[in-house]
Amino acid sequence: MLAVVRMFASPRRAAGLLTATLALVLFSPQAALAVEPGVPDPPSNLITDTGEGKLAAADKDFVIKVRLAGLWEIPAGEMAQDKSKSNRVKGIGADIAEQHKVLDQLTRAAAKKLDIELPNEPNEDQQGWLQEMEDANVGKDFDQIYIDRLRAAHGKIFPAIATIRTSTRNDTVRKLAQRANQFVMTHLTLLESSGIVDFAALPTAPPPNAATPTTAANPVLSAADASNSTGSQSMSLPLIAGVAIAAVVGGLFVTRKMMNDPRRRYRQRQSRGGYGY
Repeated sequence: MLAVVRMFASPRRAAGLLTATLALVLFSPQAALAVEPGVPDPPSNLITDTGEGKLAAADKDFVIKVRLAGLWEIPAGEMAQDKSKSNRVKGIGADIAEQHKVLDQLTRAAAKKLDIELPNEPNEDQQGWLQEMEDANVGKDFDQIYIDRLRAAHGKIFPAIATIRTSTRNDTVRKLAQRANQFVMTHLTLLESSGIVDFAALPTAPPPNAATPTTAANPVLSAADASNSTGSQSMSLPLIAGVAIAAVVGGLFVTRKMMNDPRRRYRQRQSRGGYGY
């Protein structure tokens, strides 16, 4: 603490420290952050859950699909406890199975409120995946099948959740979609933390359209916007460098003025005399 006080008691050292800190933040913002901020948890308590609002066919299908996900992922996670030799995969399976039990309770409550009939067993494809895991050899063979099948399934349901969350008129379905989104995001992260996801085997995103509605309606305006965007990006680095250089020069100028102040030199001589130097 005493060293810090002495450092800021010296204007020269303080100016140098502030200049260095400013340059560090400008040229490398990441270096100024100690840790990455946590993923925000949407405040689902702000969404009503009254069952009000028109219920579309897509809404009903979504609730059923969330139920189906739990019907095969819960037994798959429990199977991982017996057939995997990896503690990491065992942990992933246990976490996903337990979380799906919670999500299944939320789904059944929503279905009861909305009078939606839910299935009680996995569909044909899901039964085939469970059988594939059952037939797999204990250890790495099972691990690869378990991780890949669940990662692919979560990748398919993820965009479906986004569609329902942003389009449904029913508040109960909206809240279920919001909650399901958090579960799916967590499960994707858990599965990928295994380190054995075969990303190359995942389906690729469709290519973007050659012309968006904006470019089709006004190509000249779109080209100008693109030019401005490119220009602002190219200007950002020189601007930052200029600010940093100005800060350094300003710091040196202030320090020099303070060091050449006659009153400061007089106080220094008086201070040395006072201490017997």
